[in-house]
Amino acid sequence: MKKKLLTLLLGTSMVMGLAACGGGSDDAKDTASGGEAAKIFDQKCSSCHGGDLKGGMGPNLTKVGSKYSKDEILDILKNGKSGGMPANVVEGDDAETVAAWLADKK
Repeated sequence: MKKKLLTLLLGTSMVMGLAACGGGSDDAKDTASGGEAAKIFDQKCSSCHGGDLKGGMGPNLTKVGSKYSKDEILDILKNGKSGGMPANVVEGDDAETVAAWLADKK
């Protein structure tokens, strides 16, 4: 009985840990809805900018489209930005998709 309880508790804590790290929750996708762009953002950008776009190590992007156009965002994705944004984190068609999505955040 003790083994079963311990196994249950351990399994539950692992699932909760994955959910807290983004492994099992769709909350970020709901908050930052955008289909494919949101998926790319979650995979490539959310570790610095947060799954909800509110920032972390990187700046808040919830209203980034008010500050930068799609082309300016694409340039930042391609070339990086001084202060910590590395170049080419998102490339090619994915960069175009994410830049357009972020440009709509106003």
